[in-house]
Amino acid sequence: MLSRKNKLLIMKIVSLFSVVRGYNIPIIILAQYLSAIFILAPEKGALYILLDFDLFLLVFASSLAIASGYIINNFYDSQKDLINRPNKTMLDRLVSQKTKLTAYFILNFAVALTALLVSWRAFLFFSSYIFLIWFYSHKIKKYPLIGNLTAALMAVIPFFAILLHYYNGLTFEEIENYKGHFAVIFAHASFLFLLLLVREMIKDLENIKGDLASGYRTIPILYGEELSKKIITALTILTVFPIYILIDIYDVGYMDIYFYSCLIVLIFFLLYLSKSEKKEQYLLLHNILKFIIVAGVFCIVLIDPSVLWNGKRMLMLA
Repeated sequence: MLSRKNKLLIMKIVSLFSVVRGYNIPIIILAQYLSAIFILAPEKGALYILLDFDLFLLVFASSLAIASGYIINNFYDSQKDLINRPNKTMLDRLVSQKTKLTAYFILNFAVALTALLVSWRAFLFFSSYIFLIWFYSHKIKKYPLIGNLTAALMAVIPFFAILLHYYNGLTFEEIENYKGHFAVIFAHASFLFLLLLVREMIKDLENIKGDLASGYRTIPILYGEELSKKIITALTILTVFPIYILIDIYDVGYMDIYFYSCLIVLIFFLLYLSKSEKKEQYLLLHNILKFIIVAGVFCIVLIDPSVLWNGKRMLMLA
């Protein structure tokens, strides 16, 4: 049997895993690699991308930066989360605030060092990203709308590191040739950004009690739940535009099945939103959005599975 000391150590490891939301990191890594293979650089082929050491370092740095972001966010939100997520917070508190800060600085140092191995541009990119995460956790997230926008943007930023990796240094003529490809990338990014923004606003509805007690100035607190629901509805309707672009203007292969399914799910999402009033109902809506986002990661493969073995297909105008 395990000794009490070993049991406590295991519990602290589990606690730290919960703080950095270790269950999210593999999904983010998978999303970055699948995006590189099927969206950002489909012409290169899967094997080339998987063996790209600089890409590996960028994905590794992104994962560490996101983990450190969860830590600093947890550090600042400890009192609020005690109200909103008491069970998770009690587990997270098995690791002291001092230990969390130590892990935060160690991870950030590792991010900077890893990025520097790639290039000084990558170092500046991730240094700015780390600062933005800290500034968001410390200040920005307490303000209405700008906090939501920043949170959604921060979730998308790691993908720009990979985008710059493949398209940095292109000549003007090469950029002209890739215009259609950039439009596809922008449409995918816009769809993801809108879903993330809607999710952040749902979280505000879900966490009203804790936000109010902690002095956060979110939209539902300042202007009421009804206005917040109207904004969420408008943002959800806006997802139709990138979906239209991806399905009807560009060729996303069998992934159009995913986008059609999203439209159906989002219609029921809005119908349920209009009737929602309790925390449990908002939590369900939050989980629906999370499911759509995670499902989207796996469905990227549907764009063109042949890229896995030949890598010769480019996303072109239909």
